Amino acid sequence: QVQLVESGGGSVEAGGSLRLSCVVSGHRLGRYCMGWFRQGTGKERERVGTIYSTNGGAAYPQYADSVKGRFSISRDNAKNTVYLEMNNLKPEDTGMYYCAADLMPPGITCGSAAWSSWGQGTQVTVSS
Repeated sequence: QVQLVESGGGSVEAGGSLRLSCVVSGHRLGRYCMGWFRQGTGKERERVGTIYSTNGGAAYPQYADSVKGRFSISRDNAKNTVYLEMNNLKPEDTGMYYCAADLMPPGITCGSAAWSSWGQGTQVTVSS
């Protein structure tokens, strides 16, 4: 059974940085889509970014406009881990952050990914 576990959340001041990790167990990462999502209090869930990874080792990240230039997604397949590096954090980045996976994506991007596996979330709080 596939399990995703996020970690790395916390409280920081505006302008600070955090790195979130998502460890995948029960499946060896090869070709997949991994997404990072967030949900603030009273807000709808927002997709922060995705990364499509190929069996050949290439990776193709994409980001929401709200985080472009500040957030980056990377992965270490040997550790079965995907990261979300968040810099220049803003109060509006506050929320619960989740990773999700499609381990058999239908295409060569994450546009049609079915996010069938989710982590439990990790809280990020940014104060002004």
